[in-house]
This record gives sequence, structure tokens and C-alpha cells, in this order.
Amino acid sequence: MSDGITNVAGIEIPSTDPAFLAVAGIHILLGLVCTVTGLGAMLSKKRDGRHPRYGTIYFWSLAAVFLTAAGLAAVRWAEDYHLFILGALSFAAAYLGRQARRQRWRNWVRLHITGMGASYILLLTAFYVDNGKNLPLWKELPPIAFWLLPAAVGIPLIIRSLLWHPLARLPSLP
Repeated sequence: MSDGITNVAGIEIPSTDPAFLAVAGIHILLGLVCTVTGLGAMLSKKRDGRHPRYGTIYFWSLAAVFLTAAGLAAVRWAEDYHLFILGALSFAAAYLGRQARRQRWRNWVRLHITGMGASYILLLTAFYVDNGKNLPLWKELPPIAFWLLPAAVGIPLIIRSLLWHPLARLPSLP
């Protein structure tokens, strides 16, 4: 694998190795699937149909994003270990949220909302931390903003859902 950084249209590509580029391409496509299906799950009615279908696609796409991120980070550990950690936390949060719903744990609705919401925030945080310096508008922000803005927007939305969603307001569902 080439250790040199290539610049394409202002975006730094850390390697021109075909295997690295193939995994990165798959990773990017899966990340887009996660972004769209996660948003679809959030915005759809919470009933059979779209919400669980989008949520399932989000979860399995996120699992694949985490696997590809792990592979990419392993190749460039010193530069990308933080992305591995964000990916692991994102997948762990989604796993917790999914299991809470599937197993119907005590307070499962709150755990589901919090886990899946945190997962999405961490997914976006990893994206902006890695790519914010190359994005219009974002590149004007200080690097700390890449770490904090997704949470600054997402946490109030999670809190709103926890306070607003009828099932989350119930004392404790079995």
C-alpha cells in the first residue's frame, strides 16, 4: 500500500492502493445508506412498516460500516484510531437500542430512543471529524466543532423524543 497522501479535488486520499480504495468506497456507500435509513427511521411513524424496515437496514449497514472502519483504521491506526472508537461506540449504542426493543427490556422505549439516537450522533461525529475539514462551511469551523456539533443538535432531539413520545412517557413498559 502506498503511504503517500494523494489530493483529489481538495480531498486528501491517504492511499492509492486499490484494496484500500475499494474498502473505502464500500464504507462510504454504507455510510450514506446509514445516514438515509437512520433519518427515515427517525421521521417515520413508529409502527409496523417503514420504521422497523429502515431501522433494520440502518442497523445492519452500521454493522458493515463499523467492520469497514475497523479495517481502514487498522491500516492507519495512528491516524484513525479515534474513528475506530467512534465506530465501536456507535455500533454498541445501536446494538443496545435494538436489543432493548427486541427483548422488551424494562424502559425499552427510552433505551431504544437513546441508543439509536446516540448511535446516529456518533456516526455523524465520525463523519465530520474525518471529513469536516474538506466540506463547504464546515471547513471554516474550528476542529472542535466537528466533535461537538452533532451532539449539540442530536441530544436535544433525543431529549425531546423522550419527553414527547407517548410510549416513552409511560411509567415503565414491560
